[in-house]
Amino acid sequence: MPVTTNIALGVGGGIAAYKAAELARALMERGFSVQVVMTRSAEEFVRPLTFAALTGRKVITNLFSAASAEETLSSAIEHIRVAQENQILVIAPATADLLAKLAHGLADDFLTTTYLAFTGSVVLAPAMNTNMWNHPATQENLRVLRSRGHVIVEPDDGILACGMVGPGRLADPEVIAQAVADVAGRGSSKHDLEGETVLITAGPTQEPLDPVRYLSNRSSGKMGYALAEAAVERGARVILVSGPVALPAPARVELIPVRTAVEMRQAVMDHLEQATVVVKAAAVADYHRANPPQQKVKKTAARLSLELDPTPDILAEVGRKKGDRLLVGFAAETENLVEEARRKLQSKHCDMVVANLVSQSGIGFESDENAVTLVLRTGETIPVERASKSIIAHRIFDEAMKLRLALHSAQ
Repeated sequence: MPVTTNIALGVGGGIAAYKAAELARALMERGFSVQVVMTRSAEEFVRPLTFAALTGRKVITNLFSAASAEETLSSAIEHIRVAQENQILVIAPATADLLAKLAHGLADDFLTTTYLAFTGSVVLAPAMNTNMWNHPATQENLRVLRSRGHVIVEPDDGILACGMVGPGRLADPEVIAQAVADVAGRGSSKHDLEGETVLITAGPTQEPLDPVRYLSNRSSGKMGYALAEAAVERGARVILVSGPVALPAPARVELIPVRTAVEMRQAVMDHLEQATVVVKAAAVADYHRANPPQQKVKKTAARLSLELDPTPDILAEVGRKKGDRLLVGFAAETENLVEEARRKLQSKHCDMVVANLVSQSGIGFESDENAVTLVLRTGETIPVERASKSIIAHRIFDEAMKLRLALHSAQ
């Protein structure tokens, strides 16, 4: 880790502010230079002197100085200097109030003003009461912030200071520090996907049973969209074939919306010739009704039986036609994770299968986090611990690029 990587550490006004001191130390142990910015509320929980002693740097607390006119002028533009000198902005704890201000562009103190002037990577570690965390307003603010590409280190479950039990505790400082290190490594790495065209599928498919009903699954598309964003960051041209999801289109991505497995297969085949890397992250429905009726099926007291046919096996078809493309498949399993992933790797002619246990609570389907196992054509099995899907996406491409080099050198 380069010592010159600069971090602006914003400390919000919550009971978890004391943990920010541990975070500052963990960041410095990883070789970062840390500039602490505290909100006025944060000073009620921790004294600035604590952070000054840890970092060896003056702690910024006010937007304007009460000193001389020259110093006041300097402090009036200091937030611009902080925004320009630091590569990553970390806010921990990020309170509900701070999340709302960041999401809506409100700037009434040094930290929020710095955020608006900041053009680097942003890592947010929320901490608050469980009900505040679960409130639709907070969740909507988080959605907005994620859509900007910010990394959210989600809070832990447990007993909170208010006595409630549930999500809201600030994540462990070591976990936050590692997320920052992952972002720093990502941002400072070369664009290893430059010149590549990455074809990604994401989300579920919806297979009509009649004009108003369909078969589908719980896939939110978040993993596929995180992969698309990661590939763009690493310099690739990205074609994203997406089933129906409630996610904003990633920037600089060619988005092709589809609904059914047949439509997804057609879109993939139409663009396969252009692709050098194919990532099949979509959760395609396994069965469909081949000839759904044109009118709504009326409910009656009688039992209803449906005759379903298999949907096209897109991954297997791409595997047969892949040539020298790198092919990454996904396996969502409830048991025998690695064994099933290896079976899929062989039968579908994949170079890598990303396997995850969807039976685990809090990760996988619908969640912003995941924990996966990468099963590689070389025989390696690489576990990737629980992290945001953005971080998981970059780990997948890290290993995919290593795998490509290993396969080419073996030829």
